[in-house]
Amino acid sequence: MIPQLIVGLGNPEPKYDKTRHNIGFEAVDALARTWQIPWGENRRFQAFLGEGRGANGNKIRLLKPLTYMNRSGQAIRAALDWYKLPPESVLVVYDDMDLPVGRLRLRLSGSAGGHNGMKSTITHLGTQNFPRLRIGIGKSGTDKDSVSHVLGKFSPQETQLMSEVLQLVVDAVELSLKQGVEKAMSLYNSRTVEFSS
Repeated sequence: MIPQLIVGLGNPEPKYDKTRHNIGFEAVDALARTWQIPWGENRRFQAFLGEGRGANGNKIRLLKPLTYMNRSGQAIRAALDWYKLPPESVLVVYDDMDLPVGRLRLRLSGSAGGHNGMKSTITHLGTQNFPRLRIGIGKSGTDKDSVSHVLGKFSPQETQLMSEVLQLVVDAVELSLKQGVEKAMSLYNSRTVEFSS
């Protein structure tokens, strides 16, 4: 299972920059920087698209849907159809409140787990069988606060931690490209980035 299209989920518009919910965008931005892949707007997909070579030297495509989170699947489906890729070749990167800050979780398939971007993706792809990388953003105190938590920014301490997490994301994705998602799962699902004292 070697990804050919890596999608970060997030919301467009500057007001969502650097929010917890947009960590998927930040993750693919980190990959684009690492692999020196430029972004361009692709109107056909309603997304930002980057094309270049990944860690394994093979062609890789990066995608940031501009459709808003709850319609992310439209852009992903359009890209898959255009490049004639199967759903299993997509790696979707997104935020997860059920994981603490500092944790990653790679999976080969699974449900949306209440994440609107993933609900849309599963609906549009017609399957749950595609790899995903969840980045922990932690929980808020109460359910009432979960929207403001997700759309809120990381604290300065968390921001420092997340830059290390994003490096871990790059490492995990690079291993996925070289040796497959299963291999990366075995190495990175147990890793935790800790707050430095």
